Amino acid sequence: MPEATTVELDAQYRQLREEAGLLDRSDRGKILVSGADAAEYLQGQLTNDVEALGEGEGCYAALLDRKGHLQSDMRVLRLPDGSWLDLESAPTPTVLSHLRTYSIGREVEIADVSDEWAILALIGPRAAELAGFEGLGPEHAQRSRRWDGVDVRGVATSLGVDLIVPAGDAGTLRELALAAGAVEVGDDAAEIIRIESGIPRFGAEMNAETMPAEAGIVDAAVSFTKGCYIGQEPVARLHYKGRPNRHLRGLELSAPAEPGTELRLGDRTVGRIGSSCLSPARGPIALAIVRREAEPGAELAVGEAGVTARVVDLPFG
Repeated sequence: MPEATTVELDAQYRQLREEAGLLDRSDRGKILVSGADAAEYLQGQLTNDVEALGEGEGCYAALLDRKGHLQSDMRVLRLPDGSWLDLESAPTPTVLSHLRTYSIGREVEIADVSDEWAILALIGPRAAELAGFEGLGPEHAQRSRRWDGVDVRGVATSLGVDLIVPAGDAGTLRELALAAGAVEVGDDAAEIIRIESGIPRFGAEMNAETMPAEAGIVDAAVSFTKGCYIGQEPVARLHYKGRPNRHLRGLELSAPAEPGTELRLGDRTVGRIGSSCLSPARGPIALAIVRREAEPGAELAVGEAGVTARVVDLPFG
């Protein structure tokens, strides 16, 4: 979809907040892990208790390096033929290489199915209703249904419902969703909703130098009762014995600022903007992982142009 004008962006934002907007997210990486040892194998690689998932269940998880830094976050769904991982496209090759390297000697098959499946996101309060997935359940709950001849898997998200279909059915599903009352929106409008909701994104707020606690994803992505996994020791040590030096925060900006712009508290650099947007409801806002001394209420200098930022708790509002 071409970049929206301010008027179009405002309309899309209202659609996402009041009804339901449709966004194609098929560019996400998709990995299928199958075989007799698949669940046990992933249990030793990922941060969450994926072995406990039953068919039709899912969870949020991460793959770490041995120092507890993120290689990627991801969604994990238990399917009849294995476990599905979907994640940002950029870290997909790294995750594939890791999983294949450590699977040697196990009954595990790891397939890149990114081109075989489409993900259409419905975002907004009417998302589940329009897609016929009312009562789907908590985030990551999933079930399948046949929608006018198309087999669709619906997965609950924090913002609506994701619809997963074979890539060849994506066009038909799009038409069905639009006919049901959804309206297509662009990435810019969806990013405003994400930022307002305080949801970090790998490649923006999170990267290979970030620990789960710094990104605020421990409660959702990390199990402290399961067995060992790569990176467990530093994550557990930080959780039980220490506190993060950095935290994910919201920023209320005095003027728009670009991602990557330096943030200073007095003479000290405390972080950089991860994502920013101009919210129709809240004006210029941003997400950033900042040092812990930049507490909510603090005022930061943003770059060199005289822009300031007030640090706030998340989500905005």
